[in-house]
Amino acid sequence: MATYTGTDVSDEIPELSASDDEAAWEDEEPDLSQDSPHVQCLFCARLLNSPEDVFSHCKAEHNFDISTQIRKHGLDFYGYVKLINFVRSTNCTADHLKCVSTPVPWESELFLKPVKEDDPLLQFDVEECLDMQQDKHLEGEEALFQRIKQAEDRAEQAEAALARAVEDLQKMRQFAQDFVVNTDVRVGTSGAIADLPEGEDSAYFSSYEHYSIHEKMLKDKVRTESYRDFIYKNPNIFKDKVVLDVGCGTGILSMFAAKAGASRVIAVDQSSIIYQAMDIVRSNNLEGVITLIKGRIEDLDLPVEKVDVIISEWMGYFLLYESMLDSVIYARDKYLAKGGSVYPDRCTVSLVALGDMQRHNDVIGFWEDIYGFKMHCMKAAVIREALVEVLNPDTVISEPSVIKAIDCNTASVSELDFSSDFMLSIREDSTCMAFAGYFDVFFENNCTTKVMFSTGPKSIKTHWKQVMFLLQQPIPVTKGEVIQGRITVQKNRKDPRSLIVTLAARDMKQ
Repeated sequence: MATYTGTDVSDEIPELSASDDEAAWEDEEPDLSQDSPHVQCLFCARLLNSPEDVFSHCKAEHNFDISTQIRKHGLDFYGYVKLINFVRSTNCTADHLKCVSTPVPWESELFLKPVKEDDPLLQFDVEECLDMQQDKHLEGEEALFQRIKQAEDRAEQAEAALARAVEDLQKMRQFAQDFVVNTDVRVGTSGAIADLPEGEDSAYFSSYEHYSIHEKMLKDKVRTESYRDFIYKNPNIFKDKVVLDVGCGTGILSMFAAKAGASRVIAVDQSSIIYQAMDIVRSNNLEGVITLIKGRIEDLDLPVEKVDVIISEWMGYFLLYESMLDSVIYARDKYLAKGGSVYPDRCTVSLVALGDMQRHNDVIGFWEDIYGFKMHCMKAAVIREALVEVLNPDTVISEPSVIKAIDCNTASVSELDFSSDFMLSIREDSTCMAFAGYFDVFFENNCTTKVMFSTGPKSIKTHWKQVMFLLQQPIPVTKGEVIQGRITVQKNRKDPRSLIVTLAARDMKQ
């Protein structure tokens, strides 16, 4: 441990006069302004007084401008240090260095190690020098050119940043949509209507309460007379049988079955229209045969264990819209006796190509100019929505392609979500501006007289009409050409009674 001895420090330090002090210290300080040249050039052995002198020499004698190289390669301080050490260690020429392109040969971290000890070039504030040079030398046309170049660089960087921001926004929007959809889907459900709580399904059944929709269906002769003909012309299927009518509405199919000889008909409907159906049945003295029950088939226990026949008019737009076939399948699996049958027993869905550019322009081009205002953004929303309308058969430009066949006696609910390849053989030179979907219905199983009807554009129109999927980019086609594509149909996870249809053909997917 050090001990203080009390020695008078004044005895140890010699006294100096003020004048002697100043002279002594001035003699000790080096005169930097008169120092000998000590900074070596990058490309030759010449020594100069300062880094600024070195770089001026390099520019005058070797035609090498350090500021140009720094800007060219976007070097920061560490990049500048690597460049100096690279030149020092490799002894490369100025001409070689000016030809260097990306990637630069001095990227390695090894070039951060000084080649010359205490190299003044490595201690040089190159960024300050660049700023001074830019202020001093960029004049006239060169300055203007440089400012333009800098503005272009900033614009490119801004565009790149904007593109990244848009991409991130789209990802966030998709994430949000998926999140909302997924939170609306009940955990562990199959997506079938049987899993849909009754309270969430009330809007669907409420839509069938008003008489007008039933009037429209009853006036559809193709629909109603096809069911009538199937039932009346095939009494062997109904004679003394127990029949279940799923979604009976006004009870028209139940009354057809009763007239055809059924021993008992159980008619089920959740809509309040069933109360009118009860009056209709009594008015026709069929209450002894027909039993009407209000409720969803999935929520009921019927007064019989098994039935021999299930009839239902379950078809929606594009066949599967409204997903009522799910309920028929549920009833079949729970109540249909062995050897029994569901009617209609077979259905197909088909696609055709359309060539009606006038219609395309009417729907899509409409948004180009609305009272002098542009509303282009609406086009994307319009394309996403299928149109339900009666098509002019003359606009069909291809042979049909069946994309789905359903056997109602064996199909499962999971099969109703599907993907299918299609091939449309073009019949004339045209522009395909949309695909259209329709369905055909068959009553065949055990029938002595088979019945079918079509909802296609070349058949008698029905209340189902056809469904048109407009293409964002119409496709020019020639006679004999084949459009190959793929279609995916699946229930909307937020609303299982609606559909999401995805189409892909050529380089298009929507």
